[in-house]
Amino acid sequence: MQKKILIIEDQAPMRRNLALMLELEGYQVCVAENGRAGVEAARKSRPDLILCDVMMPEMDGYGVVQALREDDSFANTPFIFLTAKSERADVRMGMNFGADDYLTKPVVRDDLLAAVQTRLDRAEALQQRITDNQGFSPDFERPDLLQRAYGLTGREAEVLLWVAQGKSNSDVSAILEMSEKTVKQHLGSCFQKMGVESRSAAAVMALEALNTK
Repeated sequence: MQKKILIIEDQAPMRRNLALMLELEGYQVCVAENGRAGVEAARKSRPDLILCDVMMPEMDGYGVVQALREDDSFANTPFIFLTAKSERADVRMGMNFGADDYLTKPVVRDDLLAAVQTRLDRAEALQQRITDNQGFSPDFERPDLLQRAYGLTGREAEVLLWVAQGKSNSDVSAILEMSEKTVKQHLGSCFQKMGVESRSAAAVMALEALNTK
């Protein structure tokens, strides 16, 4: 099945170049010229992956990923930031909002295609593990399994447990009665201990540790 990719980028030449590179590889592409339009386009088109600029009018990239991650249906949609070199540190911190990766502008074709394919493959593997009942049965009543597997604290394990079930930061905040800032802090600590940089990678590893079959 043809994968659909949404490009959210306010610079028209960059938007066209990215779209062309992806279309030539057989992807279905839709585009949006700013963050607010991007959120609307994502909700309408339900893309398999989102490429999003950081600095944009109307709503920046951080606002876009936050808005979409609050919707459970986008909890595991791969999200890649497009950024200038000077913004790298900020983007890494922004991953706590739910972004999976980032690409530096100007985007190199091989880097773009590799990042897109890697994130799509991981998302497909995650979805397969969640929906396939044969040979995979995560026990969501056992946060202690996460503590032992990755050296997490009890609270970190509880946060990761809900993230592995596709819950957004706001959902986890409500469930565990803590602020979203605290949820993000716990997730950042989980990422560091697990050796990952993204929410989806942490979720896959959590599901593996919770598998009781």
